[in-house]
Amino acid sequence: MDANDNNANEPPLPSFNAVPSPADGVAATPPSDGVPATPPPTGIPAAPPPRPPRAGIAALSPRYQVAAALALALITVTACVHVGMLFLHVAPANTMTKQHGQAVDDWIYPEFEQNWKLFAPNPMQQNIAVQARAEIRTGDGSTRTTGWYDLSARDGADIDGNLLPSHTQQNELRRAWDFYVAAHDAQNRPRGLRGQLSERYVRRIVVMRVEREEPMGRGATVERVQVRSKTTNVPAPEWSDEKVTAKPVLRQLPWWPVTPDDMPLGRAQESEGDAR
Repeated sequence: MDANDNNANEPPLPSFNAVPSPADGVAATPPSDGVPATPPPTGIPAAPPPRPPRAGIAALSPRYQVAAALALALITVTACVHVGMLFLHVAPANTMTKQHGQAVDDWIYPEFEQNWKLFAPNPMQQNIAVQARAEIRTGDGSTRTTGWYDLSARDGADIDGNLLPSHTQQNELRRAWDFYVAAHDAQNRPRGLRGQLSERYVRRIVVMRVEREEPMGRGATVERVQVRSKTTNVPAPEWSDEKVTAKPVLRQLPWWPVTPDDMPLGRAQESEGDAR
């Protein structure tokens, strides 16, 4: 008998990598390493996972994405310029402020004005009393001059003991007078447009305050107002060797004519009616 015939009758040797199938009469078992066998492909490709919905600028159309990017860039640049201008305004004098000080002031005033200096705060060490009087034309055509009203003392009395004083009581008159002094020279001459604006602001406040203090009869109007201030230095504490003068500094402004624009709305309409 040929040796090849004997080998043909013998069963084939099992392969170590082969996995028996149910057709061989043996149940399929996972490999010895515990990893289940990969099922055979069915011929249908698996669907890709759904993409998450886009949010924010990415959800916009390309045209609106460009517009949004430009708007964000403009806001960022404006914010950086504003912060830089504020820093130059409150910083000590330097080369930039000397060369571009007017541009900085045009950006800051009047909306973003700051009344302190970075690295060198200068708290107020003076008591400033603003007083005013008025010339009133009565209904019969005669004129009379009122006495001096201490407007600062009235604000101080309203604030004293008040747990929640209003912003008007605390700052209206004080900031208006600071504005006027900073925008005028020692001869009370205005420095440009800000000086004229400060005069109108102080004049309107004085007219309202005088009318609040002075009884105004039918047909009476405020013809002119005059303002003066008295500045007194705060005494130094006992432990300080600082020497300050106790002599007050007086500043008296000329008479200002009052126009209907300087009066409250109701009084201005009444004056126009009487003039007609």
